[in-house]
Amino acid sequence: MSAGRLGLVLTSPRVAPGLLSHPAWVAVRDAGHRLARTADESLAEALVDAGLVVEVVGDLPAPALARRLVDLAAGADVAWLGSADGDPGLSDALAAEVSRLEVPPEVEVVVGSWDVQGGRLLDVVAAMDRLRSPGGCPWDAEQTHASLAPYLVEEAHEVLEAIDAGDPRALAEELGDVLLQVVFHARVAEDAREDGFDVDTVAGLLVEKLVRRHPHVFADGGASTPEQVEEEWERIKAVEKAGAGGGYADDLLHGVPASLPPGLAADKVLARLRRRGLGADDAALAELEAARAALATAEERARDALRAVADSARPTPG
Repeated sequence: MSAGRLGLVLTSPRVAPGLLSHPAWVAVRDAGHRLARTADESLAEALVDAGLVVEVVGDLPAPALARRLVDLAAGADVAWLGSADGDPGLSDALAAEVSRLEVPPEVEVVVGSWDVQGGRLLDVVAAMDRLRSPGGCPWDAEQTHASLAPYLVEEAHEVLEAIDAGDPRALAEELGDVLLQVVFHARVAEDAREDGFDVDTVAGLLVEKLVRRHPHVFADGGASTPEQVEEEWERIKAVEKAGAGGGYADDLLHGVPASLPPGLAADKVLARLRRRGLGADDAALAELEAARAALATAEERARDALRAVADSARPTPG
């Protein structure tokens, strides 16, 4: 006598529940029994919509659920539709049940769907939705673009610090903090509903820009070296800015934020000079380099002062 088969169907919560791999669909379709914790499990709902019968077992503890599944699989193929919480304890309970049988059912994990690249970005959006929704975080709920602005500057500089330190793990974490600011601002705009936007607007505009400025990849552009790519990027950007009101092609400072640190602003302008094949007065360049050196000295003095304040800080009495 041969036992049946118990298939543990695992799916990604970031993929539409009806999009099953072929092996998973065959296992679910041909099973004599399909079981799920609750009727509102997303995969269970999708299968019921497809005309399949799903038995709801409710909140059974792991040992009782394992025995139920193994007993059913003694004479038929069974598909367990994995729960959103990962069914803690079920694997160990199944191992204990199978080990007590002379002719145990074949137990296999059936992968119904895999995470796609970037799937965790959906989790970031979901987490921000929880934080900004009723019952979420009161601090997050009251933030505005203006109140968040200092954090974006701070996080960007922490990314630079991680790059200088050569620490990949720290860099990944700091980039996550910058990503948080992007998603946070998008959610603030979505909540405002006045000429607002959402995170999909941000992502869509970015994709459009990447495609538009990389014709050598997405169209029939002829740039084949990094230098040619930079020149083409500059040309396309100038055309875009001209269409949006002009000024970019004629003014090297056009679009350089006033709040950008002077050293970074200087690097940006010098890069524009190079990409546009322009020269500059030697005296002006020398003055710029002297100003940059003076700024570096002033910044170091400010850091020393901050360090002295931090070292001398004491708890406030009372």
